[in-house]
Amino acid sequence: MTVSARTVPEATPETPPRTAPRPAPQAEEPEPDPGPRSRGADARALTQVLFKEFVTLTPGTAEHTRVRAALIEANLPLVRYAAARFRSRNEPMEDVVQVGTIGLINAIDRFDPDRGVQFPTFAMPTVVGEIKRYFRDNVRTVHVPRRLHELWVQVNGASEDLTVLHGRTPTTAEIAERLRIPEEEVLACIEAGRSYHATSLEAAQEGDGLPGLLDRLGYEDPALAGVEHRDLVRHLLVQLPEREQRILLLRYYSNLTQSQISAELGVSQMHVSRLLSRSFARLRSANRIDA
Repeated sequence: MTVSARTVPEATPETPPRTAPRPAPQAEEPEPDPGPRSRGADARALTQVLFKEFVTLTPGTAEHTRVRAALIEANLPLVRYAAARFRSRNEPMEDVVQVGTIGLINAIDRFDPDRGVQFPTFAMPTVVGEIKRYFRDNVRTVHVPRRLHELWVQVNGASEDLTVLHGRTPTTAEIAERLRIPEEEVLACIEAGRSYHATSLEAAQEGDGLPGLLDRLGYEDPALAGVEHRDLVRHLLVQLPEREQRILLLRYYSNLTQSQISAELGVSQMHVSRLLSRSFARLRSANRIDA
């Protein structure tokens, strides 16, 4: 009795042996973002470590400069956070951050870790104060009402949009129509916007070729103080007799002496002296100011 058995075909180069499929490689999961809170905590921890080293170093040394620069770099996000509060002032943010960095450097130089105060709490008023001082001293030359300042921001934005839309500078009427406000308010906002930049008195006027504003400003005339007195004297002189008027004019306007006046009028010097005394008495009695 014969038993037939299944024969397994031999493997050939055309039919490679079956192998288990390899699992597909899994994509690496990205590391989660630590988030601003975690980054802030890391910056505070780094700041504490750096300050422990900073207070032990001698100012002016290379190591002191290195640690100071590291403290500045670690706390720049604090400056950017403070500068973002002034974004509506329409000043370049780079300039505001630079000014705030000056306040940060001042805070680093004055900070004492032994007081038990966190450095951001200590530094924030200094940074904000430096930025406010910059806007107070270098930005606006004339204080404008808050409502007008906020409206000027809208006028400036509308002007830029209309310039892009029409390819030219928009008129006051177009800006007023876009913002639905009177043209007078647009003009007032434009004038308020000019308070950011002061014009030098010595700067020449563009286009007209005229001298600077300083050359066209008036000056205090010392003769103005005598205008009232001259008017009073003129009013009093007309009340004197003609001969006494002439004697006063010869004496105080022509600067003649009494002897020269006597020769001019053909009278004695003594008589000229008496006429002068009588004229002064009349003028004093008629002087409404002394009265």
